[in-house]
Amino acid sequence: MNKNKKVFMWYKIKELSAQGLNQSQIKLELGIDRGTVRKYLLMNEAQFLEWISTPRRMPKKLNGYYNFVKKLLGNAPYLSAAQVEDRLKERYTNLPDVSSKTVYNFVQTVRKEQNIPKYKEKLPRQYEKLAETEYGEEAQVDFGSYRMLSRGSGRVKIYFFTIVLSRSRHKFIYCQRMPFTTESANYAHELAFEYFEGIPRRILYDQDRVFITDENLGDVLLTEKFMQFTNAHPFDVVFCKKADPESKGKVENVVKYVKHNYLKGRVFQDIDTLQKEALLWLERTGNAKVHGTTKRIPKEEWEKEKQHLLPYNGKPEKPFLKLPTHPVRKDNTVLYRSNYYSVPLGTYQDRDTKILLEEKDGKLFFYTGDNQLLATHDLCLDIGRIIKNNDHAREKSKTLQKTYELVLESLRHIPQAEQYLAEIENNRPRNFHDSLRVMQKNIERSSAEAINFALVYCYENKILNANRFAEVLNYFEKEQGLENVKHSICIETGGLNKQQNDDMQPQKSDINEYESIMN
Repeated sequence: MNKNKKVFMWYKIKELSAQGLNQSQIKLELGIDRGTVRKYLLMNEAQFLEWISTPRRMPKKLNGYYNFVKKLLGNAPYLSAAQVEDRLKERYTNLPDVSSKTVYNFVQTVRKEQNIPKYKEKLPRQYEKLAETEYGEEAQVDFGSYRMLSRGSGRVKIYFFTIVLSRSRHKFIYCQRMPFTTESANYAHELAFEYFEGIPRRILYDQDRVFITDENLGDVLLTEKFMQFTNAHPFDVVFCKKADPESKGKVENVVKYVKHNYLKGRVFQDIDTLQKEALLWLERTGNAKVHGTTKRIPKEEWEKEKQHLLPYNGKPEKPFLKLPTHPVRKDNTVLYRSNYYSVPLGTYQDRDTKILLEEKDGKLFFYTGDNQLLATHDLCLDIGRIIKNNDHAREKSKTLQKTYELVLESLRHIPQAEQYLAEIENNRPRNFHDSLRVMQKNIERSSAEAINFALVYCYENKILNANRFAEVLNYFEKEQGLENVKHSICIETGGLNKQQNDDMQPQKSDINEYESIMN
């Protein structure tokens, strides 16, 4: 609002007030903020003119971070000023010591100058305030999930466990890629007890299938492994209804806080990095800033509360997590986050073929169903790429040479064999390897004499197709007696075998009978 508009607005507010309108009515009449109405009404004319003539000097301490905040808001315009403050602290260790209000004003200036409005969000749920519990008395547990941004490949769904000490509001979170099971939830508890340096006397839960198997009017049946866990630790279990703000609103607020202050706008790299950054966020922001309700810093309150917690002497042991399965495509690749990764040739068997996949430290590990390592790839941050390991493909040159030598060895007693194979290769080089496999398959089940006659016949008649060779071989092997075939071929071809005994009288066979099967 420029100076002239401010002058007009002051006089207009005074006029409406003189007419008997209250602040709310003036706000509606002029379409301005009620705080502005109140401020203008408190000033007389002299005070107002002095106020608008005083130059406004905005804080300069954060000007050096203008471009960083501009880029941050440009990529994620929905970020709050509190989130921007946290990212500044995360990125710059030498950030000036300024109040949150100064950061808020700076963020609003950047938004206005760069025309980056904040997306409107739904109003938060309203919770009933409960009486404060004693130190060390209570904690609340809940789960959450969030689809995080991922570099170059859409979004990645993250699951997290969170627990908060009810008195101090000291929080702990644990993130993983898969939905929580009883074993992983127990492990998250152990990590929290270690982080809190103690155990509260009771913990409040939702009626989640991770913890219970059945419920009947308040009587719950715990899962076997959660029962074993609770029996091994000195705290009482209290179950509430799901999404019950009157009973466990503290932790539900924490779930929302984690989603919108820590995860929102953050780019996923890998789960280990995310968990490390989560603990740093807790130290820097989650447990280090003044709590909106208690007006105290959770970490400082925890220093008092930990003196009242029950001792924890255990050691967290990470359970074996069942890896997610992924289907194998016909071309022996696996689609993961919009990229195609190769697996060894022959992995695909049918439409139900699946493998296990683990992402860790920027790498992908592919396993068989019994956890045998199949392949390893670097995680690709782009999309639409084919990431191939040459060792997974068939080594065509070596395999071709091996097959050729095998066929030639089977035909070594036939003088025309090497030349015949050369002519097949020259005729259809792209199909040469497949032709060799067809020939070898048929040679293995035929007699040496039949092979000899079939190859000589095909060589002299320029039959350069492996399947036709197999037909000829099958004809000589099965359709006629071998001795009759010898004489028939001698007569029809002009004497391929001129060493016959003069007194042998072979039965003639019409070669047209064979040639008819080739047409």
